[in-house]
Amino acid sequence: PTFIIDHPQVMSPLAKWHRARPGLSERFELFVAGRELCNAYTELNDPARQREAFLLQATARDAGDEEAHAVDHGFLTALEHGLPPTAGWGCGIDRLAMLLTDQHNIKEVILFPTMKPLAGAADDGRDRACL
Repeated sequence: PTFIIDHPQVMSPLAKWHRARPGLSERFELFVAGRELCNAYTELNDPARQREAFLLQATARDAGDEEAHAVDHGFLTALEHGLPPTAGWGCGIDRLAMLLTDQHNIKEVILFPTMKPLAGAADDGRDRACL
């Protein structure tokens, strides 16, 4: 297993800043057998800093960064009402299944794969999908 720790703040807009190393965030990812298994971070609960991070993301989005997020005003309002120190980690069952079944493509273990339009189907305004 490998832990990747202390990601750059710009990559983790919802994570709390690193307490000892400016420019980094309190975040880690766990990789096992070359696959990401877990993602975790301390939640940023300072509404002023979160607003700054969202505004930077929105500016990047306007400049063409497709992965940047828009400002979430509802979340900021909730933070202004108070959020206690919070942290969390996520380990998707799909990623765990990939590890246990030695699969290299997540599509091989997803129970309900992403639906996609049928090739060559006439577009009559109705949604059509296949597995």
